[in-house]
Amino acid sequence: MTLRSADNGTVTDLPDALIPRPRRELAPGAVLVPDWLDPVRQRELVALCRAWAVGPVRMRSPRMPNGGVMSVQSVSLGWHWLPYRYSRTADDVGGAAVAPFPDVLRRLGRDAVAAAYGRDEAARYEPDAALVNYYDDAARMGMHQDREERTDAPVVSLSLGTSCVFRFGNTENRNRPWQDVELASGDLFVFGGPSRFAYHGVVRTLPGTAPTGIGFEGRLNITLRQTGLSGTGSAR
Repeated sequence: MTLRSADNGTVTDLPDALIPRPRRELAPGAVLVPDWLDPVRQRELVALCRAWAVGPVRMRSPRMPNGGVMSVQSVSLGWHWLPYRYSRTADDVGGAAVAPFPDVLRRLGRDAVAAAYGRDEAARYEPDAALVNYYDDAARMGMHQDREERTDAPVVSLSLGTSCVFRFGNTENRNRPWQDVELASGDLFVFGGPSRFAYHGVVRTLPGTAPTGIGFEGRLNITLRQTGLSGTGSAR
């Protein structure tokens, strides 16, 4: 950040870390908590994402029903997500059983909901599916709703590495009104309540913005969801 003195025109560069980034409610139930993950926790999660990416179902670029391939690469935990359904097996990449949902993410999800909404809401939150998305410099995510779940429990989103321009829209369609906000490494975004089914996406990443010391240069997004599903089969 650059500040210019009003009296002599002196220009001063200040590290962004010196200017607090306030908590924001983008819409009712849509809460951004900047810098929620400290650097140590970010490094731990980056290491875990690297391990999750290699199996038992490897990270891949999901293929859409129309044959198109998404620009992000994804790996699922708990329930395997593929457009637009969940399954206990990776039906689109060999059929292997998906990795169990980790306890570390269950605890983190509840802490995240507590940070956004308070402990009472967190006590009811039972995340059972995670989607880890990797964005290179060219990747993006089109406007979409998270509608495959059979519950309206909040969605928890954690950002690691390179910042992105995140677009949060309305619940009716992909068009305006929407808001563009920068999500940086360590940021928490939770959307539930009236905003649970809002359209959202990633317009672009911002190369060169990853913090030093977390061991990662691209962008990772960890999304936690409560599916409302049970059993071992698939669900649309």
